[in-house]
Amino acid sequence: SADHGTTLRNYTIGFVASLVLTLLAYLLVTQYLSADTPQLSRSVLVIALAVLAMTQFVMQLVLFLHLGTETRPRWRLFVFWFMIFIVLILVVGSLWIMQNLDYNMMSPQETTIYMKNHQGF
Repeated sequence: SADHGTTLRNYTIGFVASLVLTLLAYLLVTQYLSADTPQLSRSVLVIALAVLAMTQFVMQLVLFLHLGTETRPRWRLFVFWFMIFIVLILVVGSLWIMQNLDYNMMSPQETTIYMKNHQGF
């Protein structure tokens, strides 16, 4: 069927490409975790995974969600970018909160010492 310029061929290409990109990311991580001396540094691995994720993200937007293929894409594009903005606020805010919690939390030894010194409370 040719609804909004989509065909079974586009869905098949998208599905196979999604599987390949996911498998590639999986193989990169398992190779990194299983190797005694990994071939990639941790930062290169993170960058490679981010590139694979963004590639899959854009490919799925075009092939599955048909973003940019409709006759008036401006409204959908505006809603999409607003959604990305909200997701970034949630992700960055959550990471910031977790980093601050990690920085401000006491170690188990400090907690034990604090509890021994303040037994009356």
